[in-house]
Amino acid sequence: MQRLLLLLPTSTYRAAAFIGAARRLELDLVVGSERSHPFQERRSGGFLSFDFLRLDLALREVRAAAAVRPFDAIVGVDDASTELATRLSEALALPHNPVAAAAAARDKYKMRRIWDEHDVPIPRFALRSFEDDLVREAARTVFPCVVKPLTLSASRGVMRANDERQFLGAVRRLEAILRSPDLAQEGEASRHLLVESFVPGREVALEGLLSQGRLHVLALFDKPDPLDGPFFEETIYVTPSRLPTAEQSSIAACAAHAAAAMGLADGPVHAELRVGPDGPRVIELAARSIGGLCSRTLQFGTGLSLEELILRQALRLPIPTFERAGGATGVMMLPVPRAGVLREVRGIERALDVPGIEDVAITVHPDQDLVPLPEGSSYPGFLFADGETPRAVESSLREAHRRLEFRLAPPRASVV
Repeated sequence: MQRLLLLLPTSTYRAAAFIGAARRLELDLVVGSERSHPFQERRSGGFLSFDFLRLDLALREVRAAAAVRPFDAIVGVDDASTELATRLSEALALPHNPVAAAAAARDKYKMRRIWDEHDVPIPRFALRSFEDDLVREAARTVFPCVVKPLTLSASRGVMRANDERQFLGAVRRLEAILRSPDLAQEGEASRHLLVESFVPGREVALEGLLSQGRLHVLALFDKPDPLDGPFFEETIYVTPSRLPTAEQSSIAACAAHAAAAMGLADGPVHAELRVGPDGPRVIELAARSIGGLCSRTLQFGTGLSLEELILRQALRLPIPTFERAGGATGVMMLPVPRAGVLREVRGIERALDVPGIEDVAITVHPDQDLVPLPEGSSYPGFLFADGETPRAVESSLREAHRRLEFRLAPPRASVV
């Protein structure tokens, strides 16, 4: 029985899926988290608690646990825990990506500098500070542009600007977001911003698994909603892609080039690309799998989950196939309709009655504050559908969303 340390932040949606995969593989599972976790193991030694931001403290706890019985792999499930898993794996001489690659995958500016040096097709970009003369910076900026933070995910803080006035407004708004109490740990990254050219065209998401430097494309998701700003709230993902085969191959090659340039060789990658008149451009690439509950749309072979593929790869277990099973599938990350305090969600049963809808997962609770982008950082729920064609899946998701109603009270004064 192989021993796995799984780093699960208490805020993650992914706990049940990864723990379920570990149990199916009959692993000796140890969960590491920042504090007591609802999925912590009952048996002795099955749970470790340490500060994810303190490598020294984390390493002390992990080494003590490894002295009882060594770990065969350490796996993180999101951006922060993936970098920590890499550093812990290096200290314990376990297989891992280069630490520099894992760190670059969390810093949008660092990764863009690497990509630029390796001729990865990306938008034009520049690093700016909130202490700069931003009026002067606005005057020399080429529009339209996109203003974004260096480290946040889920499109939080990402804004399009079409002129100098919008640029200055977006920068001020981003600075306020980065001063939020929940982002106090961002440190130096909170004092800078990234400005990059806006890339017109369709956006896609590529889910892949690296094995000894080779990228296996697990799924290519179309994003049928136009993501043209001013904010970039993602909603519908549908696979397989409806793009021509040659274009899909170009996207895969572009993502593989980006991962190789960063030095990533093993483990999951989630890439966002824009496909315009000049071909694909890489927008983001994370050394982790798709976020939220979106992995529910993917099964492989005779029913392997995405999480099971990831754990098999980390433990060097056989992977029978990388081929996705089933027909067209899709997910809608439910958008926040407006700022407010949730009272109730109506229409769930009506949404479930839509042909093709497999599940409606509401992940918020009554009396919870809902905050839309660019300040917000989470979705209130997910819709899942399957069907004979991507178009049918998209249609089911849109109809189910139309039947849902989020009843909100006015926002609290202390909430943006």
